[in-house]
This record gives sequence, structure tokens and C-alpha cells, in this order.
Amino acid sequence: MNEIDYLRNLVLAPYILKATALIGVSRRVGGNQFRHAFSTLGILFDYKYFYDSVLLKASLIHDLLEDLPGTMIDEIRQTDEEGYRVVDLVLEVTKREGESKPVYLQRVLETGSTNALILKCADRISNLTDLHRDTDSDEKISRYLDQTEQFILPMAVKVNADMVVELTDMIAKRRSIINRNSSTIKI
Repeated sequence: MNEIDYLRNLVLAPYILKATALIGVSRRVGGNQFRHAFSTLGILFDYKYFYDSVLLKASLIHDLLEDLPGTMIDEIRQTDEEGYRVVDLVLEVTKREGESKPVYLQRVLETGSTNALILKCADRISNLTDLHRDTDSDEKISRYLDQTEQFILPMAVKVNADMVVELTDMIAKRRSIINRNSSTIKI
């Protein structure tokens, strides 16, 4: 089956319906988590992950459990024949209660499945796209870029060389903007 035929038969609608719960979850940069889920899905399509329906479905709800802790996991598992695998993947990329961000990212880096690493890289690419100086300080952006270099780039190295290139480019561009701003400030 070619890409067009595979995509024609791909059923994402039940997961899109689940993801609509994220419409009410605002993002700090504006918009909502529902749009971020679609951005992450779009990044996976951009990288040609057409044939992995579990990965694509999980991308739509990858933040659902974190953003809406009351989500009924068993209901998602019953969504379709892949529901259990989708939930397992979402749980892999979900920050656990009481887990610091560095511990969480180190866990995903060390123990995450290939799909968890791919999904986390696509998620970070979307987040970096939404990283703006009008909503975050240069220091916060710099820490986020450091975190991306420390944890997300090694994930990308394990799974997709093209993601390494994109992440490296995004980091460099954002650092250059921060550095340009720092050099123009006069005291």
C-alpha cells in the first residue's frame, strides 16, 4: 500500500474527538493545546511517519493526561484496536506526578521506546516554534534551549538525523536572536 492509500484508510477521528478536550487548555504563548496537538501531528507527517498509526494517534493526545489529569485512560484504551498501544505511548511521554522536568526528560531519553523519542522530538519542535520573546524572558528561553540540547538532541540522534538538523538549526537561530538582543542593550 502506498502513502496515499495508507493515509486514506487511516482513522484519526476518534482521537481528534478526544483531543478536542484540549481546546479549553490555553498555551502560554496563545492559542490552545488542541492546536499544539495538531502541530505535533503535522510535524510527524512532515517527517513522513505516515505508516505508524499508533504514533500519529498518540500525537493527537500526547498532552491530554498531563493537561487534564481526570482523563479516563480506560476509555481511550477502548477507542479502537490500537487504543492500548496508543495509551502506552502517551504514558511514556507523560511527565509523572512529582517528577522534575530534567528527571522526566532523562527517563524518556534512557528508557523511551523509539516512538516515544520520535514523539518527544516532534513535540519539542512544535514548542520551539512557539517560543517567543514576548512571552518568555531571554533567560528562560536560554534555559529551554539548554534543556533541548541536553535531552532532546540526544533523543533525535537515536531516531532521526533530519530532526537533529532541524533542532540544531532552531536552537542556533533562537540563540542568535537572544545574543543579538543582549549585545544591543546599553547600560
